Amino acid sequence: METANTNTIVVNPVTRIEGHGKITVQLKDDGSVDSARMHVTQFRGFEVFTKGRDFREMPVITPRTCGICPVSHHLAAAKACDAIIGVTPPPSAHKLRELMHMGQIVQSHTLSFFHLSSPDLLFGFDAAPAARNIVGVAEKHPDLAVLGISMRKYGQEIIKTLGDKKIHPWHSIPGGVNRALKQEERDRYLKELPGVIAGLQKGIELVKNYLNENQTVAREFATLSTPYLGLVKKGDLELYDGDLRLISPKGRIIEEFACADYYKKIGEYVVDWTYLKFPFYRDIGFPEGSFRVGPLARLNACDKIPTPLAQRELENLRKAGDGRIVHYTLYYHYARLIEALYAAERIGDLLLDPDIMGSDLRHTSDTLNREGVGVVEAPRGTLIHHFEVDERGAITRANMIVATGNNNWAINKGIEQVAKQYITDGKTVTEGALNRLEHVIRCYDPCLSCSTHAVGKMPLEVELLDCEGKHIGSTFKN
Repeated sequence: METANTNTIVVNPVTRIEGHGKITVQLKDDGSVDSARMHVTQFRGFEVFTKGRDFREMPVITPRTCGICPVSHHLAAAKACDAIIGVTPPPSAHKLRELMHMGQIVQSHTLSFFHLSSPDLLFGFDAAPAARNIVGVAEKHPDLAVLGISMRKYGQEIIKTLGDKKIHPWHSIPGGVNRALKQEERDRYLKELPGVIAGLQKGIELVKNYLNENQTVAREFATLSTPYLGLVKKGDLELYDGDLRLISPKGRIIEEFACADYYKKIGEYVVDWTYLKFPFYRDIGFPEGSFRVGPLARLNACDKIPTPLAQRELENLRKAGDGRIVHYTLYYHYARLIEALYAAERIGDLLLDPDIMGSDLRHTSDTLNREGVGVVEAPRGTLIHHFEVDERGAITRANMIVATGNNNWAINKGIEQVAKQYITDGKTVTEGALNRLEHVIRCYDPCLSCSTHAVGKMPLEVELLDCEGKHIGSTFKN
């Protein structure tokens, strides 16, 4: 904790998340909380510096936005490229892409829960920071730590098998993929899958026990009543394809629309204290039209899950709410593991599908449409890539609405809510109170590297210096 002045508390950096951010809490003169905000302090700029690149490079460039969820950017960009050349990939390519995506869901969700969030649940929000971390989990709960590592490894190995690397893979190309799946690879992942499913079920029991034993906390902690956005296919949970569904806080479908029409439905609000934008539903406006995305949002938006084990857990989760919608932010952890279970079941379905071993991997085309939109459900929520190109196929405009940005309003409101509950006197702020502010952010498992792109025209200055640090060249300013 830093104290910027007598009326400001700063948590910098926020720990156990991906990327760099801080929290500021503004206090009133009596020591109570006036406001609290999450500030995203890093800038990436992918929407700007990809201009002029050939659109076919985007599935390779955009994953560099982040090392945690590069598969999501790889696939969203590839789907946008499919639209630019006007083709639908062959069934084998489609299913291989989805297989990689499911591998990422398993590895990312298990990382989030077991490595980043479980220390708070296992040891308590008020535990000493020295113990409240993954090292503490390994010391006190070694079986659980090993379980998390092994399940994450399973997802990473699927990614590596198809894309040659666990991080920044190259597999999807415009119109399809560049590699088939070998028989021995398929057999290996089928053999290992039952252990992964059993491990996820153990994690689910852990989080269910925590929520049952801490019902008051679970229902009060950063709880918000919001709309929810997620992909669905005929009402079912869908992570790779489908249409976007926006659902009201009471479970009514506000609108279901094609991904290519996202820009007609979703706007982005900008403020001067963070690089992270605030997406909102245009017909309602900002901030009333702010919605949530990610695991809990997707489970609220869908009618059901098309795999049996995950569907059974969805039915149990919904009992915590009104039978349909659950607003409790701490339930993001439960929803995250339900999705990981769905992804594991889906991996089994895909590996047993005859198309997964097919060799027809790409459709080509001479068409060059001037724009393309690609949407997938990244681990953290709805990810949108929208590219516009000129007659040569060079990018003239790129827009990326990233999952964490969709949750930006909810994260800030949740932080403020928890700050007002646990900070009543600015002179006696506890470590546990500050950790609760950080845990609001961890519930959403944000990827701050992914989510920071361009706000207006960002300044760029280049200065040439010699080995002694002396100026030797004129500066360039943009």
